[in-house]
Amino acid sequence: MPNIGPGELILVLVIVLIIFGPGKLPDIGNAIGRGVREFRKASTDLEDTIRGESKAAPPPSDTKAGEGSSAAPSTPGSSTPEAK
Repeated sequence: MPNIGPGELILVLVIVLIIFGPGKLPDIGNAIGRGVREFRKASTDLEDTIRGESKAAPPPSDTKAGEGSSAAPSTPGSSTPEAK
């Protein structure tokens, strides 16, 4: 497959300019840019899914539920009643 050189690229751009006109070129550029961004995002999401990495999952917490929630730790013989 031959490479596209600067001459061919300029020819394609001139043809696009003639067909769509200078008013539509920004809209076309925005649409192409949006498409490329969506494609990259989709491929990155697919790659992360295949690797097993999930960005939506929160990181694991080191503290267990209920631990560290009280202001003062309970000590043996303290005045707070505990269920025995």
